Amino acid sequence: MNHMKDKNIIVGNLDNKEILEIVATYHDDRIAVIDKLQDITIKKAIWMQAVSIILCQKGKASAYIDNKIYEIHENDLLMCRPNIILEHGMISVDFECYGFLLAPEYIEKIALISTCWDAKLFIERHPVISLCQEEAQVFRQYFDLLHSKLTGTPRKHQKELIDSLIQAFIYEFHDLTEHLMKLKYPTFSSAETLFKSFIDLLTGTYPKERSVSSYADKLCVSPKYLSSICKGISQHTASELINQYVIKDIEYLLKRTNKSVKEIANELNFPNLSFFGKYTKRYLGMSPKQYRNQMLSSDNQP
Repeated sequence: MNHMKDKNIIVGNLDNKEILEIVATYHDDRIAVIDKLQDITIKKAIWMQAVSIILCQKGKASAYIDNKIYEIHENDLLMCRPNIILEHGMISVDFECYGFLLAPEYIEKIALISTCWDAKLFIERHPVISLCQEEAQVFRQYFDLLHSKLTGTPRKHQKELIDSLIQAFIYEFHDLTEHLMKLKYPTFSSAETLFKSFIDLLTGTYPKERSVSSYADKLCVSPKYLSSICKGISQHTASELINQYVIKDIEYLLKRTNKSVKEIANELNFPNLSFFGKYTKRYLGMSPKQYRNQMLSSDNQP
């Protein structure tokens, strides 16, 4: 499904101010503070591109995540990876919740534990987990502190302060839920071990090779076998996963740096500007220059 062209699907990211004005008490390009989901009346499906971490404080709700229904009750934590389809289910009258939406590139930049594929697989399989009262209280303490710092008077080191609090939250939450995620002593099948090695290799490489064979050779398997393993575990072929990570690098360089398009193409080892332009247009729907101009125009809007 091409979500970008589906009129029945709303894009849920930190650029969608229309949704954020309804559900968030604070938002910027890194983080949104959520505590008004009970007020949401959107009936369309939402293509969530942000990392979602929402705790139910009271009442109950249900939602479809990638066409599978989940129920959420008091002290249940909803954690969703990016690029899931979230559809409206039921929200009780007394439903109350709070939490965060985090930009994936922001998480990748500041976090260590949260980016390991073990956690990603666990969250994909178990998007709703139940916390004990103590764990829920710790979550609330971090939420209240982050909310107060984000909405209060900005400090000289505001960005560094927020980054540190998010990092502390990630470590704290990882330790609290380690018994659920089973990250300390994971047991992998041979297929999962290969897939994890591929992801580690892919995320640890810069600039990234774009051919499946380059990774397959390093992992001592055939490109066809590597792709079939990736498809079975993540629903994406090895080539699709490579392209996803390459595009993330392209988006970051176009949006967050002043490097010329030619410099970016050279940095990412594209053979020429023409190939780079076609690659970007294929996966972003526009040329590198058009994408950069669109991002600049969006940033300059009041």
